[in-house]
Amino acid sequence: MKAVMKIARGVGNVELRDIPEPMPESGQVKIRIAAAGICGTDLHIYKDEFRSFPPVVLGHEVAGEIVGFGAGVTGLEIGSRVTTETYFSTCGVCRYCRNGQSNLCLNRRSIGSAVNGGFTNYVIVPAKNIHLLPENVDFQSGALTEPLACVVHGVLDTPTVLPGDIAVIAGPGAIGLLTLQVVKAAGAIAVVLGKNGDEHRLELARSLGADYTINVQRDEPETLIRDLTPEGLGADVVYECSGAGAAAVQLLTLVRRRGRYVQIGLFGKSIAWDMDQICYKELVMTGSNASTPPSWIRALQLLKSGMVQTKPLITHIYDVTDWQQAFEGFESKSGIKTILQPHGSEF
Repeated sequence: MKAVMKIARGVGNVELRDIPEPMPESGQVKIRIAAAGICGTDLHIYKDEFRSFPPVVLGHEVAGEIVGFGAGVTGLEIGSRVTTETYFSTCGVCRYCRNGQSNLCLNRRSIGSAVNGGFTNYVIVPAKNIHLLPENVDFQSGALTEPLACVVHGVLDTPTVLPGDIAVIAGPGAIGLLTLQVVKAAGAIAVVLGKNGDEHRLELARSLGADYTINVQRDEPETLIRDLTPEGLGADVVYECSGAGAAAVQLLTLVRRRGRYVQIGLFGKSIAWDMDQICYKELVMTGSNASTPPSWIRALQLLKSGMVQTKPLITHIYDVTDWQQAFEGFESKSGIKTILQPHGSEF
């Protein structure tokens, strides 16, 4: 079967290769991939900016159907439509694992970076990672459960937003548009920031429930946010979803004193910003790393209820054999979310 693989460390070193079809071992499930999303992490692996263990098949945002399982697996059926959590293994004994924070395990090994992932026809995962897709969620939408679970972890697992809050979201990409929908589901008033060239993304943000959208290169976000907030104090909570240092700097000016700053995007490098503002404004600052099992449950509930939609974010679909074109388009931000489908897929 065809697979997009990181074959060696270093920039690039990603190729389409033929690999044998995998077989599940005890406690494992075999999923036939129907759709797999390209994530910024995949590009970081391509650029050797994120740790990986080649040779390894990329891809961790997946959905498909169960086609087999190993000994000891119960409660699952062949043909079930599913998605899967990404952690192939954690140590289970460290402080974080014992506290239910497996996302922080120092020995965590995930599909798509440490073990073979979903940019191919089949993936093997532990049975405990499986989640059934709601009937109203198709495979492509279901493949984006993983980034939604990451957003839920950053926004809701660590409570950052309250009903009626003014919430400012920097970056109208996939993560920003998911964050928008989650904060709206929590009852907040949502403001999405973008730049020149983001017009179609900001339009989509409005269709997904944004109360206000601002082009920071054309408008004056500080003035607009002050006008929106009681006494002109600033936003109650700000979410950095763009991975751009300039956005982080600007959000520090937009958040009110004793407000909350939440980092969801990844910069991929160190940035310079005015950390004194944390003291001057007495800010509460939080970050989030990947997802936790409870965030997957919430994410699927949001999808089932229709309070969050992932389908509108999908702008491009490619066969895995066209992975280079897909990666180039994703990096150039020609769309929002790109899906890879297995070569010769019957779905």
